[in-house]
Amino acid sequence: MNVFGVGLPEMAVIAVIALLVFGPKKLPELGRSLGRTLKGFQSASQEFEQEFRKAVDAPAETTEAAPPALPAHGSSDVAGGPG
Repeated sequence: MNVFGVGLPEMAVIAVIALLVFGPKKLPELGRSLGRTLKGFQSASQEFEQEFRKAVDAPAETTEAAPPALPAHGSSDVAGGPG
């Protein structure tokens, strides 16, 4: 098991240190809080991804009905131009 480059022995050491620092009563509360935070982050990132995909797909639809380009500056087609 390897999560973010941290293996099982390292995770066990981190858990023991957290248990010593926060105590057995506070540790479950911290775990729940961390879980809620991660779930909120995951849902926010999924929402961002959906909005990003909509934004990427939308310009492809609008470019089909784009107006024709204007003639280049200095063209002789324009009234009052040289020629």
